[in-house]
Amino acid sequence: MGLLEDKARARLFYKYLSKVYDRVNPFVWNEEMRAQALDLIDLDGDDRVLDVGCGTGFATEGLLGETEHVYGLDQSPHQLEKAYAKFGKRGAVQFALGDAERLPYRDGAFDAVWSSGSIEYWPDPVAALEECRRVVEPGGPVLIVGPNYPRSTALQKLADAIMLFYDEEEADRMFRAAGFEEFEHHLMGPSYSPEIAITTVAYAPEGETDGDDERAETTA
Repeated sequence: MGLLEDKARARLFYKYLSKVYDRVNPFVWNEEMRAQALDLIDLDGDDRVLDVGCGTGFATEGLLGETEHVYGLDQSPHQLEKAYAKFGKRGAVQFALGDAERLPYRDGAFDAVWSSGSIEYWPDPVAALEECRRVVEPGGPVLIVGPNYPRSTALQKLADAIMLFYDEEEADRMFRAAGFEEFEHHLMGPSYSPEIAITTVAYAPEGETDGDDERAETTA
């Protein structure tokens, strides 16, 4: 397990990174990549979408261009403070402080679940993917963007020491272990590193429990 695959250390890391996050983020996760990922899930204007690990709201902003019903969750209060400054604490996005491994939402609460730049910090990614599967409606998409495993042996050792990096084979294993049967992987990145990210779109199996009329109500 990498250094930052620990919730307390990750929160401390983002306490300081949040101050410059929006300036450094475009070097690894930019608007073009976000647009490519959004095209993969074809959202409707009335869809309810959860952004897991929403951070300062970069992906959240893109999701708001597709639907008015966006929910954002992050474990870092410092990242959320930056998101509140953009969207308001009780504005267009319904934010929550919470854990990806214990999502505070009902079964089938959302039409789609999105998470970009967060899985690499999850101590138990399979458990978090199971939670994503639980809170999306049957047949609904779960889109996860994570860091692609580097090809260089030296970079692999560095990556393994810091946080989760994974290739398509490992992505297959995680998503199958989390109960997904249908999924596809896409490599993307900025022009200087076009395979820096691995984006997976998985679909919740049909026939699982759906939510009720108050689908996005928290269970807390």
